[in-house]
Amino acid sequence: MLKTYRALSLILPVLALLVVIKGAYVRLSDAGLGCPDWPGCYGQILVPKTAADVANPAHLAARPLETGKAWLEMIHRYMASTLGLLILVMAGLVWCLRKSLSAGSVVAYWLVPLVCFQGALGMWTVTLLLKPFIVTAHLLGGITTFAFLCWNFWVARVPRATRVGQRLWLFTVLTIAVLALQIFLGGWTSTNYAALACTDFPACQGSFWPNMNFHDAFVLWRGLGVNYEFGVLDTPARTAIHFVHRLWAVVTAGAVIALALAALRAGNGAGRQIGSCILALVCLQVALGVTNVVGGLPLPVAVMHNGTAALLMGSLVTLLYFSTRPQNFSDSNR
Repeated sequence: MLKTYRALSLILPVLALLVVIKGAYVRLSDAGLGCPDWPGCYGQILVPKTAADVANPAHLAARPLETGKAWLEMIHRYMASTLGLLILVMAGLVWCLRKSLSAGSVVAYWLVPLVCFQGALGMWTVTLLLKPFIVTAHLLGGITTFAFLCWNFWVARVPRATRVGQRLWLFTVLTIAVLALQIFLGGWTSTNYAALACTDFPACQGSFWPNMNFHDAFVLWRGLGVNYEFGVLDTPARTAIHFVHRLWAVVTAGAVIALALAALRAGNGAGRQIGSCILALVCLQVALGVTNVVGGLPLPVAVMHNGTAALLMGSLVTLLYFSTRPQNFSDSNR
């Protein structure tokens, strides 16, 4: 059982990252409502081949069948369901091995309600017609799941790691909070179709303070029964969302780079490796963000932007793990 647990500790973060990337691809391909019902697709486990194969006419009335988009959505559901099932298996293994595993393995238990809630958010994404708050929460939940699985990986693989730095953990926690807010803003930008509200850089619509509507931009919950596909906000509101996301990106990049440099100065191999990884990822993420703006949101780049955000969060969680290890004798005498 221990070998199975360790194997899952490696497989699950990879699968979670793929689910996040696949979800981004589905959203950015406008396939989030490729299946108008849940958990099936037009009332079936597999996507119907033609509209004539759909048993319930109400499903076709809700949305005409587009087989390609429907399959994109269903493959994402299959992957997410597999991830949830394997997390349940891992939690069961942790329970069976609880006497021989470190205390940090309890994160496997936390993942169970998290992945169940993720399933509910996936359902509400469809039934509430891509409501931006729900879709953004679904993105945050996916990245949180990936981050917890990264922590679990290190618990399973390096349970007795040497601490990186003396007080780095607090800086790391604060930076994780800053990054989490930026991921929320990125999701809010995407789900409100505001990514192309500014197509120039560093200015926006030829100005460093364009016409913006902040009042409508950040209303988190709007009425039910509205189809939010392709957005419902006016241009000034979308511009405000994009602009805030861009401004907070500067704050986030500064905080992450400062943390990476602190990790590089931590004095041991783990700190330098993690710091270098964080530094490379934040530089890549900034480049992808700028390319999204000036390139008109190319699909591969936009998907990579989501995936890199998840990897960046995973790297910060990794640094948090190594900065909260029990201090050993050699650390205290440096």
